[in-house]
Amino acid sequence: MKRQEHIIRRVRQGSIAAELGLEPGDALLSVNGNEIEDIFDYQYYTEDEDIVLLIRKADGEPWELEIEKDEDEDLGLEFESGLMDEYRSCRNKCLFCFIDQMPPGMRRTLYFKDDDSRLSFLQGNYVTLTNMSEQDIRRIIRYRLEPINISFHTTDPELRCRMLNNRFAGEALKKVDMLCQGGIEMNGQIVLCKGINDGEKLEASIRDLTGYLPLLKSVSVVPVGLTRFRDGLCDLAPFTKEDAREVLSVIHRWQDEIFSRCGTHFIHAGDEWYLLAGEELPEADRYDGYLQLENGVGMLRLLMDEFAAGFEKLSGDSRKRRVSIATGMLAAPCIRAMAEKIREKYPNVRPQVFPIRNDFFGERITVSGLVTGQDLIAQLSGQDLGEELLIPCNMLKADEDIFLDDVSAKELSDALQVPAVIVKSSGQDLIDAVLGKKQS
Repeated sequence: MKRQEHIIRRVRQGSIAAELGLEPGDALLSVNGNEIEDIFDYQYYTEDEDIVLLIRKADGEPWELEIEKDEDEDLGLEFESGLMDEYRSCRNKCLFCFIDQMPPGMRRTLYFKDDDSRLSFLQGNYVTLTNMSEQDIRRIIRYRLEPINISFHTTDPELRCRMLNNRFAGEALKKVDMLCQGGIEMNGQIVLCKGINDGEKLEASIRDLTGYLPLLKSVSVVPVGLTRFRDGLCDLAPFTKEDAREVLSVIHRWQDEIFSRCGTHFIHAGDEWYLLAGEELPEADRYDGYLQLENGVGMLRLLMDEFAAGFEKLSGDSRKRRVSIATGMLAAPCIRAMAEKIREKYPNVRPQVFPIRNDFFGERITVSGLVTGQDLIAQLSGQDLGEELLIPCNMLKADEDIFLDDVSAKELSDALQVPAVIVKSSGQDLIDAVLGKKQS
């Protein structure tokens, strides 16, 4: 078998690796005699104070390096692949998959369906466990990789097979038992589909998942996202206001019961349910420390509370400023209320909120993170946007200032003839941006 090797892409200046003369293009072959499968093997074996690296230099010369270092001290190496391995694609054909609802012609990476447990730890992704072996589970337990984020959707094995279109999806739930036996902390999610895993099925899933407390720290329930590109896909209906109220009734009842027994609310509703139902968002303590912010659970409550805390510190003045704020339809009422609040102390500051309708994916998609550059340009062209256009950072790619449709922030600014200012995620960041203060 060919020895597994990992090509070094970058050596950080001043690091142990730089002092040892390692360079980009060199290859790591083993650590302490162990071949490295991926980033978790590498991190695990390089934690020790005394390690031995086997390196193949770019010219083919083998080096064996004995290193003494502080425990957990980083060597300063970065590799060509962030995972030090190929990404694992999804083996499922979920009836609610968002990627299947993407239009043609977008950048290639947006069509990759990942279901890689390693991204659960590195990026917070949710995984179905369907492409994990028992060896993968044992390695998670051995390395104490936690929490792992799991897409449950239902605890009914037969229904899970149908929802994921994978005959092994029900059997994969047994791996949760292995993780529990190994003492691994988890978070879960349920993507709710009307008439499929809601109602009594949701009740049963919540009941079953409470059996994994306290290692299963939280479970979110979020509504399925439905774009206009569903030709040939399963016929899924959107939730109504009445549906949302029923879902919240179920979740609140279980929260009260579980909190009385365990001191945690455990099961949480995504923000969309409250806005669709026309109900008030819960108070902060109901979210148990915001364990699922990235899943859209508690984001608006946290934003509102951060804004309130920042607003109390404002003394107000007579500055003059006119700005526009672009956001998704979902958060627009909340953002507009904050903008109006600022005017109480700054009467000459005039922030105007523009809710952006999602024509690209369809009007059922209301979150700001899926707003495209072309929708912003189409709906804001000809508007008096003032001195700046403020846009939330979640509209843009994490490592680059481009929208989902590859329109750049600069192209947006050029098209609208106004500077586009990217606003970080906190309530204080919003205040600073509206008032023209430099963000830290």
